[in-house]
Parts: sequence; structure tokens; C-alpha cells
Amino acid sequence: MTTQHEQQRAAAQQNPQAPQGSDGYPAAVARYFAAWNATDAAVLDKAVAEAFADDATYTDPMADVAGHEGLAALIAGAHAQFPGFVFRPLGDVDGHHDLARFGWELVNEADGSAPVAGFDVVRLDKDGRIRSVCGFLDRVPPSAA
Repeated sequence: MTTQHEQQRAAAQQNPQAPQGSDGYPAAVARYFAAWNATDAAVLDKAVAEAFADDATYTDPMADVAGHEGLAALIAGAHAQFPGFVFRPLGDVDGHHDLARFGWELVNEADGSAPVAGFDVVRLDKDGRIRSVCGFLDRVPPSAA
């Protein structure tokens, strides 16, 4: 039986264009969620720096920002609009070369409802940090649109 780390190492050897400085696509996406779930400004700034390249871009139907400052402001705005909510992954992370894709939902911690859900495709740098995000919104309440 092989461990997850052995499987990731074998996949990286088979795919030389995959990011080399990371623990793989799931680790990059875990850092992404850590950033999106940070609510304290200092924690948010640190999480954004760990997850995203300095000149990273984020584009979805409602936003188009660049750089750590723009990303932190976007994330803070989401938490202001949806206080008490957390971002959670939906399903597994899939990746090839320097791309990864994954689903997510925004969940109310009080009642478990998830009024917002989407799907993101990220491009990683050689160190496994996110260079760009192309987001799609699958479920958005009318008041958020």
C-alpha cells in the first residue's frame, strides 16, 4: 500500500511540468482555503502571502483583482457580506501540469446552509503558490448578485 506522499511524488515524476516546490495540488488548494477562511487582518495577510504569488490575479463573474492587497480586500469583503460563513471544498482536487481545479461552497456555520457554491481553476508557480484563479459561480443568492 502506498502513502499519499508516495503517490504525489510518483505523479510529479510522471508529470515534470507539475509544481516542484509544493506538496502537490491538494496542498496548494488547502492554502487557498486557509486564506479564504482567514478573518483576522494579520492572519489574512500571512495566509494570502503563503497561498498566492506576489502578482497573483483572481477573476470571477463578480471580481477581478490582482496582488496580495487586492486579494486580501476581496476576501475581507466576502466575510463582511457573509459573516459567520466558511469556505469548504466540494469533492477532490484535480490537477495536471501547473493547473488545478476544485469545487467549493460557502457554508453558514450556524445552520449548515450553503447559499453560494462555485468551481475554481488555479494556475500554480514552480513553488506551488497560486499565480491565477479563474472562478465560476454555480449558486449565488439573488441578494449577493
